[in-house]
Amino acid sequence: MEYSTFGRHVAVDTWGVDFDMLNNAEVLQAHMVDAAEACGATVMSVQAKQFEPQGATVLVLLSESHLSIHTYPERGFAAIDCYTCGETVDPQLAIDYLVSVLKPEKTYAKKLVRGLGELQVETPEIKSIELINQ
Repeated sequence: MEYSTFGRHVAVDTWGVDFDMLNNAEVLQAHMVDAAEACGATVMSVQAKQFEPQGATVLVLLSESHLSIHTYPERGFAAIDCYTCGETVDPQLAIDYLVSVLKPEKTYAKKLVRGLGELQVETPEIKSIELINQ
């Protein structure tokens, strides 16, 4: 049986996000599951950890790979990434959903094409939330 190893991996750093949003693992978990569903991925399991005094990590295991967020609320920062195998699920849709929820002041993104024998990186221009929402 012939199959492809093609995958897409989108990583984004978000800055200027509300402290309370980034410091609530339960709320982030719900948004992460919604983001996975928004891109058509299949959620297998979810792990969430609330840190003290602040911060959260949420990992969504997808049948297509994963979606994750790690937050530093005191800095207004969240690191998000989504990797999906195959052609049918677009990880950018999950990232776009999360950016629309988090409403960061700035984002820094990298897109990787994986599984083609060499790593291909696309680094979009630095965008503000206004550009992302257009």
